Amino acid sequence: MAEQFDVTIIGSGPGGYVAAIRGSQMGLKVALVEKEDGGSLGGTCGLRGCIPTKALLNAAHLYQKAGHFEDFGLKVENLGFDWPGVQKYKSDVVSKNSAGVSYLMKKNKVKVFNGFGKIAGKGKVEVALNDGKKETIDTKNIIIATGSVVRPIPGFETDGKQVVNSDHILELEKVPKSMVVIGSGAVGVEFASVYARFGCETTVVELLDRIVPIEDADVSKQLERSFRKQKIKCMTGVKLDTMKKLKNSVKLSGKDSKGKDVALEAEMVLVAIGRMPYLENLGLENTKVVVNDRGVVEVNEYCETAEPGVFAIGDVIDTAWLAHLASKEGILVVERLAGKTVEPINHNIVPNCTYCDPEVASVGMTEAKAKEAGYDVKVGKFPFSASGKARILGETDGFIKIVAETKYDEVLGVHIIGPHATELLAEACVGMALETTADELGKIIHAHPTVSESMMEAAEGVHDLTIHM
Repeated sequence: MAEQFDVTIIGSGPGGYVAAIRGSQMGLKVALVEKEDGGSLGGTCGLRGCIPTKALLNAAHLYQKAGHFEDFGLKVENLGFDWPGVQKYKSDVVSKNSAGVSYLMKKNKVKVFNGFGKIAGKGKVEVALNDGKKETIDTKNIIIATGSVVRPIPGFETDGKQVVNSDHILELEKVPKSMVVIGSGAVGVEFASVYARFGCETTVVELLDRIVPIEDADVSKQLERSFRKQKIKCMTGVKLDTMKKLKNSVKLSGKDSKGKDVALEAEMVLVAIGRMPYLENLGLENTKVVVNDRGVVEVNEYCETAEPGVFAIGDVIDTAWLAHLASKEGILVVERLAGKTVEPINHNIVPNCTYCDPEVASVGMTEAKAKEAGYDVKVGKFPFSASGKARILGETDGFIKIVAETKYDEVLGVHIIGPHATELLAEACVGMALETTADELGKIIHAHPTVSESMMEAAEGVHDLTIHM
């Protein structure tokens, strides 16, 4: 009799491999299918996204800090960087992370199939193994966790050399002299931070009227100011419509929001707009799974598709495309399959982090969204320029902004730009999950001197009680 699994997961990114581990912890028999050549696990996040990008950002941040060591009374002579060495550091981090995921699969007795998985009918996943053979998995349930890929943009086709996407740019053999970044979402501003700090003349172009447009408007303004200080040029309200590759450069043209012509030229162009779910050849035609007109799989609050026993998580569904959310979606599915009572995810308190320099992090409603929702809003704001610890670090750009409503004083959103923003946000997530008020958050004793004190000060600022400003 063929081996049967309780659940088979297609895709080993942070949604898939986390679901596999939790499924095993819950006593389920789990199979994991991954198409990556060489059998590397971790998905886009681990291999070509979150992890390698943040490694490059860390190297760029350290290089920038070293260039200002004299501000701390330290001397550095002949400061420079070894780009192949930077790339090796990044690749070492990636390979160790991937090896760690493989170890966790063995530890948790998850059976890994290295190949391309396809739903071949009810309870069947056909795997075209990387060694050329085929195998069919018998399974009670299937989780689609195949993630997303770069969406091609007509007229701005990438070649991996002069015009690159977020995959290509991780593997550059040298730092270009100049670069135009099309798109100012997380991918765009993060790579702008990396390459500008290594000496690349960088211009960020955004179609909308401000950079990082999903963030609070005050955060967008501050990031543009900080980028300007770093000599990163930001052009907003610009629609590029033509691209021409020359021998040693790329020319771009378009119009700004007032209809004026815009012309740009750089050694390299990074196209940092748009990803799309990876659903190609997955055998969805053999199921009742519905893919809507936006190209995402339709699911309910428990990530169930229209096909019984088939679930979808992460970038293939219409929730925020974030690694940490995909992980929680995967956990929710397998815990429910194991018979555990679970609550649907509260998408109002999913953290959003951008690892540019300065870092940006947020959770909950922006000030504008809270007002649109009909709340009577009161805001507290504390600048890192007034923080003793931020001065010690030499990183005083930015602030913490807390959006609360006046009737019950409940915190509706927290928005941070500045040092360690992505770490500081965790406190806000916990507080909002417990329905904290600004008064309660402001009364919690925070250690001194820390940048986290700024959270307390911002909360007290909601009631005009900030001490250090």
